[in-house]
Amino acid sequence: MSDVGEVDHRPGTPDGPWDAGSWEALTDQERPPPHAGPAPGHQTSREPAPQAAGATGPPFAGDADPARMPPARRGAVDPVKALLHRHLDLCERAVDPLEIVAGLEAHGLTDRAAARFHHRDLFSLAEEMYARVPRDGDRSAPPATAPADASREPRAWAVLALLPGALATATVIGLRLTDGRIRLAACALGVLAVAFGLRAALARGPLRVPAHRPRAATRAWTCWLLAYALFGDGLLRAAQDGGPDGPVPAATAPVLALVLAVGPAAWCARLLALRARHRLAASRGLEDFRSSVTPLLLGTVALFLCALTALLAGCAAVLHESPAYAGAGALGALLMLARLLTAHGFGRAPAAALGAAAAVEATALATVFAGRLPGCGVLATPVRTVTDALGTDAVPAVACAPVALALLVHAIRTLTRASAHARPPGSP
Repeated sequence: MSDVGEVDHRPGTPDGPWDAGSWEALTDQERPPPHAGPAPGHQTSREPAPQAAGATGPPFAGDADPARMPPARRGAVDPVKALLHRHLDLCERAVDPLEIVAGLEAHGLTDRAAARFHHRDLFSLAEEMYARVPRDGDRSAPPATAPADASREPRAWAVLALLPGALATATVIGLRLTDGRIRLAACALGVLAVAFGLRAALARGPLRVPAHRPRAATRAWTCWLLAYALFGDGLLRAAQDGGPDGPVPAATAPVLALVLAVGPAAWCARLLALRARHRLAASRGLEDFRSSVTPLLLGTVALFLCALTALLAGCAAVLHESPAYAGAGALGALLMLARLLTAHGFGRAPAAALGAAAAVEATALATVFAGRLPGCGVLATPVRTVTDALGTDAVPAVACAPVALALLVHAIRTLTRASAHARPPGSP
């Protein structure tokens, strides 16, 4: 790192570091004494800094014309050097300047903050940081076993993404061919098998959560929403008719379609990740990247909804049930967006959204049962009005659609950041 320690004498360079954290990152030997000139061996304003090996593009704007630079100030501190000390691991691990951009954005730096380092945007700043850190050809090269692992990985997660749907289909077939206690045992076994299949499918591939596991509350809300999709409409209809007086009928078609949609969801997430990284490599600014990824994100969600609609229609036709497009579609969009955000490291908003949708469904059921109490019939009036006009399928639609829309707006703000698509260390 021959030119890591150079003094920055570009116009407008401050006399001190850009903030207290940058100054603390420097060691005592690196901090210049007050009223001292540049250390021996440091570059001066009359000697342009050479471009680091491996850097691409023209020299940096500040070093382009040394003749027009002002004389060196005494006691000046290079702010880019201080930033390098704070993010040295990131710069050494990066295979191109774009990954440094993603890391800096993840730490809260923006184009406006890059101006403090005398750069027009984060891309320009990242190019200088990438050029200042020496690297050899072997550091960025993947291990010898990486190509084989990368070739096996897509096949593995693609097969696992289809596993929950296959297990759910086998469970539905088993329930149709059995009765009595055998049917009850088949139902219990099928539910466990589908649960383990979902866990295996979400543990790998583009829907995997690498940093942390979903919270227990997120799992609880998801289980409630799926259980309501299976029994909620039947229970609500029976409660409005004075029941339930017997077993609640289950709506297997929407739940089967939702489980089968795990495969399309994984492929859509994979498509989004690949195309977003391609746009990241081709873009020349954060706003350019954001504007190009926004329609990509919307198109990915629309593609998933089309696949889910086709699965709903097919499952309803095979099982001879009415297709619950509104409720199951809104729930599918909500679950897809929640998992997509969680997989990219934004887990708080999805947990709150799933909890809000579950609370609305629980409130709807509670008000119907509470309306049976003397003098409390008015509590069931809103739900009865909605179901009489639109059917019982309107309750999950009303509960999930607004929350899914809010989550989509949040996804447009977060998943269009460069840091949301940075490749983790060791990824193929």
